[in-house]
Amino acid sequence: MTKLTFCGAAGTVTGSCSHIESDHGNFVIDCGLFQGNKTTQSLNYGEFPFDASQAEFLILTHAHIDHSGLLPKLVKAGFKGTIYATPPTADLLEFMLRDSAYIQESNAERLNKKRRRKGQEEVEPIYTMPDAETALGLIEGVDYETWFTPKPGVKVRFWNAGHLLGSASAEVRIDDKASGKELSLLFSGDLGPEEKAFHPEPDAPAGHDYIICESTYGDRDRDDYTLEKRREAIKQELTRGLNRGGNVIIPAFAVERSQELLHDIGVLLNNNEIPDCDVYLDSPLARKATGVFIKYADQMQDIAMDEEQLFRHERFHIVQSVEESKAVNQIQKGAVIISASGMCNAGRIKHHLKANIYRKESTILFVGYQSPGTLGHIITGGAKQVRIHGTQFKVAAEIRRLGNYSAHADQGELLDWVVERGPIRGALFLNHGDDDARKVMREMLGNKGIDTSKIFTPSFDESFELTPGSQPISQGKPEPRIETTELETDWHNDYAVFMLDLSSKLDEVKDPKQRRALIARLATALKE
Repeated sequence: MTKLTFCGAAGTVTGSCSHIESDHGNFVIDCGLFQGNKTTQSLNYGEFPFDASQAEFLILTHAHIDHSGLLPKLVKAGFKGTIYATPPTADLLEFMLRDSAYIQESNAERLNKKRRRKGQEEVEPIYTMPDAETALGLIEGVDYETWFTPKPGVKVRFWNAGHLLGSASAEVRIDDKASGKELSLLFSGDLGPEEKAFHPEPDAPAGHDYIICESTYGDRDRDDYTLEKRREAIKQELTRGLNRGGNVIIPAFAVERSQELLHDIGVLLNNNEIPDCDVYLDSPLARKATGVFIKYADQMQDIAMDEEQLFRHERFHIVQSVEESKAVNQIQKGAVIISASGMCNAGRIKHHLKANIYRKESTILFVGYQSPGTLGHIITGGAKQVRIHGTQFKVAAEIRRLGNYSAHADQGELLDWVVERGPIRGALFLNHGDDDARKVMREMLGNKGIDTSKIFTPSFDESFELTPGSQPISQGKPEPRIETTELETDWHNDYAVFMLDLSSKLDEVKDPKQRRALIARLATALKE
């Protein structure tokens, strides 16, 4: 018997992690960090819903932190097995896991300073740099389309997923002792769109007992575009923003998104298609990741310049030190500043927002998905005021969005990928998407002729018994670690909105007595 448990990314788009128990031992597919509001992030501090010390190996689909970011925690919890990934993924993790460990340690140190002042008990970081180093020592690189056997009775091979440098879908085959047959599973990982710089479109074989497919954009389609149209779109946005007389700030994921932007902006500068500007890449992680992309440049597609020029334009400035980053914040106009994190929930981008978001001549250009509850989601949602590092800022800059840089397949592309992987003998599981996206995608697949009784939308920690050629049997839904109502916004978001509203209301009330009366009413409500 084989049991599959969805330990993350069930009803949300972060924290990807699946656990498999079989006749031939147990293992894990991905082990990602939960991102979003503070309640969602609190899941990172809890225990795994399985015994990490008993997991014998791990299959990693790609390097993004929402798929790999809890690997050091898994090691901390007792995991000692091999982590299998493609060679580019292994190279990217050399920087990404260390960067994530540094963030965990720094966050804990900053929080503990506050807790000490309040007389509260200190907290430990989710994991530390030694945990990350141990995890890195367990990684083994395996090329695409090459069978490998992590353990007798289990074989795996990776297929290009077209999402990120080194991203893969994982085909897993397990000998089923009871039936004497082979159980075939395909984990999509995150799938890229058909039009994607650097990588070919996703691929994988057809015909499986079970497919586990992401559904991030299961409820929406992007406008049809080509890479040329995408470059035209970024050209228009940069021209518009620079002509406003300020800077253009682009929150961008450090890995792949930043490199795609550098590539397109470099082409536009070479062709004199945008106003003169200096381009600053201010993300230590993005700087290191760019080196990995250069290493694999000969394997990438759709590069519109010589490999020797890739990411090396004379107007590009790769920011390294904190002092250099602070100097960039003094620039008042004519700069394009690309910085992480892409959802504005951490990193140097917050400092660049503080220096520009209140300036009407500046532009904040979002080029990626904004998870509910993050600062990026709040800004793109039309907030008039935001809190950054505890300080309130008026949103006066122009807020723009550009969707053609998404690394995820849209609805139509997801549907096509699933249909092309058929027939599905047992079931299709939709994960890595919110409930609305999964519901719509399920209905659309039904319209494509797939039996919706075979399409499942698992809940957090829900387990299924899998048998070759048969529908899965749910083992029941345990008490959820988090209510789905808390995934989009939580009390922390409510508190931030309340404080902004209170500040605005007090500003509106000019009479000191009326202000005191308002505060008194709130104090009375708190006592109740």
